[in-house]
Amino acid sequence: MAPGDLAGLCALVFVAAGLYSMVGHAGASGYLAAMALVGIAPAVMKPTALTLNILVATVGTVQFVRAGRFSWSLFWPFALGSVPFAFLGGSLALPITVYKRLLALVLLYAAYRLFRTATAAGESRPVPRPVAMASGVGIGFLSGLTGVGGGIFLSPLMLIMGWADARRTAAVSVAFILVNSVSGLLGHLSSVRFLPREIGILAGVALVGGFLGSTLGSRRLPNPVLRRLLAVVLLVASAKLFFA
Repeated sequence: MAPGDLAGLCALVFVAAGLYSMVGHAGASGYLAAMALVGIAPAVMKPTALTLNILVATVGTVQFVRAGRFSWSLFWPFALGSVPFAFLGGSLALPITVYKRLLALVLLYAAYRLFRTATAAGESRPVPRPVAMASGVGIGFLSGLTGVGGGIFLSPLMLIMGWADARRTAAVSVAFILVNSVSGLLGHLSSVRFLPREIGILAGVALVGGFLGSTLGSRRLPNPVLRRLLAVVLLVASAKLFFA
């Protein structure tokens, strides 16, 4: 990777990790968007995004648990459905053109949901466990297939359905992202041979950004402007993938 491209990618990864972790995400869609903007090969994108996701989601999970925001009873039904299907999705390798188009649609959806939920406050009512497990199945499969952790799908669902307030949603989402990212990467473990040589640098940058963002996000509600800015980045990356 050229020094200029690496510097640009590091800056984008740091920003994505920091901003996403503030809202209980680990940044996979942001990392994928950054790699798409820099022109990274599709074979590299999925394992790199999942690896960075695991690191940032681990930090975020610890931070939100320490802040007392995490709910095991809310988390486990979604995770039970998602983990095996994230593994299944991760084991599938799509043709490059199909992967790029599917990823473009995922990023477009993510941008739309970030705009729509920018000012969502959330409520708190019981989650029907069969519904949670069924939702986890669909989200887990799509997560493993595309290389995202699934938080971008779970968070809006929880807020729209009134299953948790914004902070508890963030806490459950980041733990959900962690288990899905691990499962998705294990499903296609051979893909780690495509990790870039610069993965250590990217990992360090992501960890710093994730720590700063999750520390702030676990103790105060995120600014709606941040969600809208993230949505713009995803929209640009989606267009680049779709028309490339």
